[in-house]
Amino acid sequence: MFDVASSEFLVVALIALVVIGPKELPAVMRKVGGFVAKARRVTGKIRSGFDEMVREAELDELKKEWQAQNENIMREHPMSDYENDADAKDGTKKTVKSDDNKPKNEELPL
Repeated sequence: MFDVASSEFLVVALIALVVIGPKELPAVMRKVGGFVAKARRVTGKIRSGFDEMVREAELDELKKEWQAQNENIMREHPMSDYENDADAKDGTKKTVKSDDNKPKNEELPL
């Protein structure tokens, strides 16, 4: 997170031990740890909010692209063509002859 090398951390720890003293060092480290934990939570929330905004922007962009492609397809192939096909299919359903004269599987000659 802060990109601190081990030698730098050791120097900071020695200075803290000399300045704060060994008696109060655990309490100070607890407070510093709490501060670091809060900072990580806040940065995590900010990062997740930013990621969510980026994701929504990408989805909006994809939605616009899909709508544009859909409009192009609808212009090239209007719905009236499909409605005519649907009417033709309905008409063929009505004109299909039944196969009542065919023998059933049991009645087939051997």
